[in-house]
Amino acid sequence: MRSQLEGPLRGFFSGVHLLPFFSPIDGADAGFDPIDHTHIDPRLGTWEDLKKLGDVVELTADLIVNNVSSQSPQFEDFSEKGDASKFAELFLTFDRVFPRGASEAQLLGIYRPRPGLPFTVMRMKNGEQRLLWTTFTPQQIDIDVESEQGVGYVGAILEQFQRAGVRLIRLDAVGYAIKRASTTCFMIPETFRYISQLAARAHAFGMEILVEIHSYYRDQIEIARQVDRVYDFALPPLVLHTLFQKNARALRAWLSMSPRNAVTVLDTHDGIGVIDVAADARDPANRPGLLEPSAIDALVDAIHERSRGASRQATGAAASNLDLYQVNCTFYDALGRRDEEYLLARAIQFFAPGIPQVYYVGLLAGKNDMDLLARTRVGRDINRHYYSTGEIRSELERFVVRRLIELIRFRNEHAAFSGDFHLPDCGNESLVMEWRAAGDFARLNVHLPTLKADIVCSSVEGQKRFSVTEFDVAEMTN
Repeated sequence: MRSQLEGPLRGFFSGVHLLPFFSPIDGADAGFDPIDHTHIDPRLGTWEDLKKLGDVVELTADLIVNNVSSQSPQFEDFSEKGDASKFAELFLTFDRVFPRGASEAQLLGIYRPRPGLPFTVMRMKNGEQRLLWTTFTPQQIDIDVESEQGVGYVGAILEQFQRAGVRLIRLDAVGYAIKRASTTCFMIPETFRYISQLAARAHAFGMEILVEIHSYYRDQIEIARQVDRVYDFALPPLVLHTLFQKNARALRAWLSMSPRNAVTVLDTHDGIGVIDVAADARDPANRPGLLEPSAIDALVDAIHERSRGASRQATGAAASNLDLYQVNCTFYDALGRRDEEYLLARAIQFFAPGIPQVYYVGLLAGKNDMDLLARTRVGRDINRHYYSTGEIRSELERFVVRRLIELIRFRNEHAAFSGDFHLPDCGNESLVMEWRAAGDFARLNVHLPTLKADIVCSSVEGQKRFSVTEFDVAEMTN
């Protein structure tokens, strides 16, 4: 990675989000089920290697708040000793949350991103049978973050990150961290308080917090007021909807209120979220979404059609991770591998309020990896291609990738992006996004009926205008 950042990608990225590098990186959930959250998988390197990478770019690392591996030393001790284990209070059993039992209504009211209830019956090494809380997979045991052991567990990770020079902590699955009887156990008031407390702990170590939650859009706005950064997960489906329908109404509505302290994305290591633009499942009548249910259905169908059915093979019941809230597909394939539309989507992302993040597969305009999907049968692997050094060199020469990198350069270098975002009113068939700072400006003009776009901006030579898909490097310096 360092060779790429100091080689062909030098100067394009100020920071890097490293997906879970803890031991093991190839467990039940691609590193999100750490056996030891303070130990780097030796196949990747050491903490010293990580610190050296931090000398090149700012580092973002995952703090997996909600769960730990069933193979962790803590759970192994609990499995052997039961309630006599010093780690007993770290793990959430059914009776820890429901000491008096639970009614049918209480159980059905628990929110889970996958089918079924979030419990696993497990035979412990001491012979006991326990009902454990497992939000994601049976190998990922939920922890009680409010217990003394839970507080210490998270604190040790924060200390390790601080020593390694991590600047930004991505809180993974924090929306599920707090459980209370007779609630959804997802994004309840106690969850917001916990996020605020955890942010304060991180700040004491000199680190900032990025919250990762796929949820109702107004929850994202509320969370953004309490933390340093949130993801703009509503942007990817809204950009696709805008390009598919050639109508900017829903996207403009979101951009008028989206958190300004967002990290904007079009793609990540997960799928393309739809829950982020849907109605609140807990109260759909009173909390409608950014898109109507029929529009979401049309969006999903369009992705399946443009990807020639590949996304359908990787989504829902067709794949082993039955995520209910996302479509598994690369963003490039979601647009039918249409270079101009892909560059237009990226231009919209780069002009949206926030700090743009580009996933490595998206940077290379990656296609769906059907071979990897066939081998693992894990839906999200369709968007997790393993690139060789030779492949990277080859992909960097493609037209669409070279144009994308030029867009990144423009976003990094133009002074207007240090200023304020503006969203002029221009009707639903057009989209105008503008940044202004002192005497500098940069404006993206999108004509949706033709899916053509240009950028007009200030420069040392006066005003410049150029097509999104026909960038000239000489015109980009300010």
